[in-house]
Amino acid sequence: MSTTNHGDYFIPEPSKWPLVGTIALTTTVIGAVNTIHSMNEGGSMSILLPIGLLLIAYLFFGWFGAVIDESMGGKYNQQVDRSFRIGMLWFIFSEVMFFAAFFGALFYARVFALSWLGGGGNNEMTGELLWPGFEAVWPILTNPDNAVFTGPEKAMGAMGLPAINTAILLLSSVTVTIAHHGLRQNHRKPLIIWLAITVALGAVFLTLQVVEYVHAYRDMGLTMDSGIYGSTFFLLTGFHGAHVTLGTTMLLVMLIRAIKGHFTADNHFAFEAVAWYWHFVDVVWLGLFIFVYWL
Repeated sequence: MSTTNHGDYFIPEPSKWPLVGTIALTTTVIGAVNTIHSMNEGGSMSILLPIGLLLIAYLFFGWFGAVIDESMGGKYNQQVDRSFRIGMLWFIFSEVMFFAAFFGALFYARVFALSWLGGGGNNEMTGELLWPGFEAVWPILTNPDNAVFTGPEKAMGAMGLPAINTAILLLSSVTVTIAHHGLRQNHRKPLIIWLAITVALGAVFLTLQVVEYVHAYRDMGLTMDSGIYGSTFFLLTGFHGAHVTLGTTMLLVMLIRAIKGHFTADNHFAFEAVAWYWHFVDVVWLGLFIFVYWL
């Protein structure tokens, strides 16, 4: 990909990747919708879904590869670096708002809707009309006398796997910070070692989350059909797991690049951006652990 520098501004040549991205995302969304409808009717997955996912993978490899080539070719200047930093900060801010919306839904359900259904405040009639005999306690579990939905018999506790995963993510924030310090001091070996440990910790976290989901479905009856408790539980932990997957993938790419000799003590924004993202994921998990598991 050829590029042009005009003073302080970097101007890339026309690229095919935005078009590829549009086609990939459109194909994936249509395939996902068709798959949902088909499975609800007892059918199978739409062929468009795997095609769309493969196109997204091709997009990531191609577009990010082009950006890496431009960076390694010395085509970026301080103005571009500032643009990247501002863009990453806005991206993380959008992710904060993304999770704020879901935490807001959990807060609304627990503080307002729960009280109204239980006849709290001036809503005695509301509770009697919508759910007679409802007990305003969280989490909402199956009530054999008035089973409006099939729910779990108990809530997911904070101890056990959730506590272990919390310790794993907190430790991973420490290891990626140590790796960053190694990079800033031009110490390649500790950079690679501690970054590899961070990737391994991310993989262990995801594995334990899968184990937790299997336990929830098989042993606790906690599913996405388990009322508002099941919905909010899997919504928050599931989207966080997707972010951990993305973060672990990005850390793995940084590890491969570090092994190849990329990055210097003064030029390593890609690594910094991934480290910022990983710290953000860790902070979100602390909120999840407190408000979803602990309280």
